[in-house]
Amino acid sequence: MNPLLKKIGILGGGQLGRMMIEESLRLNLHFNILENDANCPCAGIADQLIVGSLQDEAKIRELAEISDVLTFEIEHVNTEALLKLENEGKEIIPSPRLLQIIQDKGYQKQFFYDNGIPSGNFVLVDNEQSWIPALANIHSEKIAAKTRKDGYDGKGVVLLSKNDVIEGKVNIPFSQPCVLEEFIECEKELAVIVARDRSGNTVTYPAVEMEFDPIANLVTFLLCPADISPEVEEQAEQLALQTINAMKGVGVFAVEMFLAKDGRLLVNEVAPRVHNSGHHTIEACYTSQFEQLVRILAGIPLGSTNIVKPGVMMNLLGGEGFSGTYAIQGLDEISSMEGVYVHLYGKKESKPKRKMGHITILGDTPSDAHEKALYIQSKVGIVKG
Repeated sequence: MNPLLKKIGILGGGQLGRMMIEESLRLNLHFNILENDANCPCAGIADQLIVGSLQDEAKIRELAEISDVLTFEIEHVNTEALLKLENEGKEIIPSPRLLQIIQDKGYQKQFFYDNGIPSGNFVLVDNEQSWIPALANIHSEKIAAKTRKDGYDGKGVVLLSKNDVIEGKVNIPFSQPCVLEEFIECEKELAVIVARDRSGNTVTYPAVEMEFDPIANLVTFLLCPADISPEVEEQAEQLALQTINAMKGVGVFAVEMFLAKDGRLLVNEVAPRVHNSGHHTIEACYTSQFEQLVRILAGIPLGSTNIVKPGVMMNLLGGEGFSGTYAIQGLDEISSMEGVYVHLYGKKESKPKRKMGHITILGDTPSDAHEKALYIQSKVGIVKG
């Protein structure tokens, strides 16, 4: 089959799917979407939109029947249904077997440990009663508690004092199974995007540095290239490759890691899909993460990941204190600036800290891009419409 005639089915119709389609329209590919919201960001640009739950096996099969290959833009899907389809011969990238590991942060941490991938010390707990005895095995005074399933964009993650928990000074925040991790004294938070095709060919994107909203735990600024030494850059890319090769993953993956103050590089989490930490690649790299995934799905060789220009990506988050219709202030002021690219996700309503879009800012140097980004951050925001 000519790969440019492939029909690609995506589970999820959010902004990641939207950008995948936008980046691939010139390739004459056909995109089918399954999403429970008829007004999702992919509506209007997908060739076919099936409205239904990502947990509904019948709807997933409906998508599979009209698609040559399936992928997903969100982890919260019916993995069992996808495993059945894969066993029946349907091509799904990445494999739902890999998704099973990544959906559960406990399985993921255990995978890192079993495969010699450096990561923070951790313990698994099943309920509130098992927290205090388990904490004896965590040596840092500060801990990160994460629900094993269904956490995303900072949800399901709480930082706590180990001693406060043991002494009963704070309530245990989760009753469901959790991962309790040592808190890493961190110099920087980095991410490396890895693409791996069916033949095991791999490419990595240059490491990026992330700055977070301290309240929402969402990325506010992403800097590419990261301000790290060439030696740390090489170590980060090799660690990301080690992780994805151990998983035998096919697709595009974001490997998030900590550069600890003591110089260690530790893998935090892996996302089995295009990711917020790779949005800048649309303008800042020769091949975007979205096109790279589509190349893998369609059987096209991997593209160059080299940087065109240094860049900064900032998320446009919904304003505090309101939900509903919105306006974007400051667009007029930045529209004439060179190297500024605004991406809006087509969402009808804003919610506090909801990702409504992003802006990529390119510069001749990293400091030039960062300086422009700080100015744009001071001018642009989501306000009540």
